[in-house]
Amino acid sequence: MSQTSTATKLNVRQAAGYIGAYIDGIDLKTDLDDATIEELRQALYTHKALFFRDQHLDHASHVAFAQRFGPLAVRARIQDTEDLNPFPQILTISPQLDKRLVGADYEAVFRSKWVSSISGWHVDASQVVNPPAIAFLRADEVPPFGGDTHWTNLVAAYEGLSEPIRNMIDGLQALHTFWPAQQLDPRNPVEKKALDMIGNEREAVHPVVRVHPETGEKALFVNPSRTARILGMNPVESRRILDLLFEELTRPQYTCRFAWEPGSFAMWDNRSTAHLAAADIDHLTEEGHVRIMHRTSTVGDIPVGPDGFTSYALAGVPLVEPKTDSDDAAAQEAR
Repeated sequence: MSQTSTATKLNVRQAAGYIGAYIDGIDLKTDLDDATIEELRQALYTHKALFFRDQHLDHASHVAFAQRFGPLAVRARIQDTEDLNPFPQILTISPQLDKRLVGADYEAVFRSKWVSSISGWHVDASQVVNPPAIAFLRADEVPPFGGDTHWTNLVAAYEGLSEPIRNMIDGLQALHTFWPAQQLDPRNPVEKKALDMIGNEREAVHPVVRVHPETGEKALFVNPSRTARILGMNPVESRRILDLLFEELTRPQYTCRFAWEPGSFAMWDNRSTAHLAAADIDHLTEEGHVRIMHRTSTVGDIPVGPDGFTSYALAGVPLVEPKTDSDDAAAQEAR
């Protein structure tokens, strides 16, 4: 539906040399007009990640804003709570909620089992054939310090490679799964439950370089957390090339860092960025500090490489929108 409210004048302040911008002069709870949404979209394509302060949204206003950028996907895991049941698009990221629902802070478990110092860098759900296009994350409650998020510009990382390396990787494909970055022990009851809970239902083969469907930019599309191996290479070759690409995409000059406060809001282009949650907060939440974050993501397109290669699923289903009552009624009618 077209919006008719008065256009908002955005104040865009660049956050770092290659990525990120702070957006001032806007209230995300308001009924923003189409021109303002388009201005935000173009700012996102330019800066890859946008940061907002003092945006005290609830679930409904969060969903209303995010879905202006595309259909929202069903959250990544079951969270059956009274406040989340009406909003299947929202994933709550909170040690307190995880402990209440499944008995452990599994984000902390995963962090404790990283195989390298860069293992946490990831593209959201890249093990899915159509990873999210745009992600939105808001902070309700956070500790007074710690828990920052880092983002890196995968377009800049690609462009920083030499021409011979770019020419080589433009035609490569890689397997993405959930587990490359962790070594969980099934003999440990908590780690065994994590393995069972997450499973490996989704695997996909993606181009190592993807072409952004809106801007035409080329971006590295590998990440330390989810990329298992490059196809067509032996394990040694695959590991050496992936290590080279991982080192490039995690170079500090391509990154920015955002410190969360209650009411902070971020959105990022998941097709041209990777991000990392700083692993400096687990002891704080154990000491009683509360952290409650909420995320939504738009359903993504299927990646395409510079050579025209199109991603395909090896296992699992694509990201989809939540079912509606009208969908159920139509299904019943079809029977």
